[in-house]
Amino acid sequence: MALSIDFDVDTDLASASWERIRDIFALDPTTTHLNTGTIGAIPHEVAETYEQVTREWAGGLANIYPPSLYPDYRARIAPDFGVDQDELVICHNATEGISRIIAGLDLGPDDAVLTTSHECFSVLSNFNLAHNRFGVRVDLVTLPSGPDVTAEQVVATFEAALTPRTKVMAFAATTLFTGTRMPIRALCDLAQRHGVITIADGALLPGVLDVNLRELGLDFLAGSGSKFQCGPLGTGLLYVRNKVFPEHNPLPLPRFWPVVSTWYPLVGDMPKRTTTSVETCNMGDYLQSAGSASIARAAALAKACEVWNRIGRRRIEERALELGWYAKRRVVQLFGESALYSPLHDARLHAPLVAFKPFRAPEDAWNINKIMRFVDRLESEHRIWIRWVEFDVPGSPHMHYAARVCTHLFNHHDEIDRALEVMARLADEMS
Repeated sequence: MALSIDFDVDTDLASASWERIRDIFALDPTTTHLNTGTIGAIPHEVAETYEQVTREWAGGLANIYPPSLYPDYRARIAPDFGVDQDELVICHNATEGISRIIAGLDLGPDDAVLTTSHECFSVLSNFNLAHNRFGVRVDLVTLPSGPDVTAEQVVATFEAALTPRTKVMAFAATTLFTGTRMPIRALCDLAQRHGVITIADGALLPGVLDVNLRELGLDFLAGSGSKFQCGPLGTGLLYVRNKVFPEHNPLPLPRFWPVVSTWYPLVGDMPKRTTTSVETCNMGDYLQSAGSASIARAAALAKACEVWNRIGRRRIEERALELGWYAKRRVVQLFGESALYSPLHDARLHAPLVAFKPFRAPEDAWNINKIMRFVDRLESEHRIWIRWVEFDVPGSPHMHYAARVCTHLFNHHDEIDRALEVMARLADEMS
């Protein structure tokens, strides 16, 4: 069943103003959306694609199984991230992607995984499952936080924790708690020197950073399609290195089991994985083949990626990061530099997520009830949507609770000003 979807849309988004681009999103005009790190805003085109494809397939007589491999959509999306169709899977979300990566690795009681306490629960829970099921040792480090953190400190934290048993290093592309953009290439270089597999939780990468996943040197990455990529809910991207390019990652492909697959052989083994830059088995197909699937979700995600390409991924990255810098500077002006948990002085670690202490009293950083009331009041009284986050800080006996602001291309400077000024007044009132 061939689908041809054409909408009467502005095709010159590459030169359109940010005000015009804001109009393509289905944003509620009564709210200030500063929480893309949780969920993005869907462009109207994306919602229309989802509805149209759903209607075309509903009640039809077409065979649902072949198109649920998403060959065309994967082939269209893969180049956006510098990879090929055989390395890319359209999955349900980043959590599913991470689960399938961890479940698919050959890990046993002689192996250790090195990760951080600042990972998403989906990462830590799946590694704990591997620990309880297979005896894998999980080594945790606490990342440094605050305005003075450097990329060298982050890499040194990992390097100091490596052991002869370390088989996997796992880290976020951007941490959801402090908004630290991790030095991925440097961490992959470290891992490769020690023969270690790398996994990135890239939930906050697609749609904001214009990156080439192969050149980063990663073995695996799971990303969200519904956060910064602004695709529909229930979409994610899973990258599995399926070829060897020595200039990016000279290590042999790790043994990997394609869990949740209807293509795994009923008898015998899969084709042997390549040792060169030419694939010998399409790992993307093995992972993508999982029975019937929503053609509409995949089509809408591909449409979101197409919209991004028309605007320009580098342009979007520059816009989102500039707005993040603006928000960070305003936090410093209103709350003080010491309020920041996010990096400030090392631009390599900057991301459009800003975590900070809104209250004056130091002990309020440990008060979960207070930060929850703060975020709830912002939403109920001022229609400002952010989120609170919790994480540990080196040397502190307490869990810290912070406000997290997240900017994206559809935000603008005036609404960031208004929102942060409201936060400052509310924090003073609550202090």
